[in-house]
Amino acid sequence: MHELSIVMEVVKQVEKLAQEHHVTKVKSVTVEVGEVSGVVKNYFLDAFDWMCKKNELMKDCELNYITIQAISYCQDCKKTYPTTKYAKECPYCHSNHTYLVSGRDFMIKEIKVI
Repeated sequence: MHELSIVMEVVKQVEKLAQEHHVTKVKSVTVEVGEVSGVVKNYFLDAFDWMCKKNELMKDCELNYITIQAISYCQDCKKTYPTTKYAKECPYCHSNHTYLVSGRDFMIKEIKVI
C-alpha cells in the first residue's frame, strides 16, 4: 500500500508550507489524482484521515480528492480518447501509435488555512 507513503509526503509538504507562512491550522487540502496514477482512492482517503488524526496542524482537515481523467493521443489520426475505456488502441483508427497525455499525475492543488 504505497498510498500511505504518498499521504505522508503530502502531509510533509503541507507542514513545510504551513511553517513557512506561520499557519497554525489547515482547514482543507485539495489533491488532483490521475485515474491511472496507481493511487487507490479508498486507501488514500483512509490513510489521509488516519494521518490527520495524528497531526495537530491538520486535525479535522477536509480532503478534496479530484480524479483527473486519463486521456491518450493517437499519433496517426491526431485524436484524443479516454484511455481507460479503450486502452492502448485508438478507437477511431485502431492504431497502436498512442501515448498517455494526462491521467498519471498527482498534485496538491490547494491548501486552505485558518
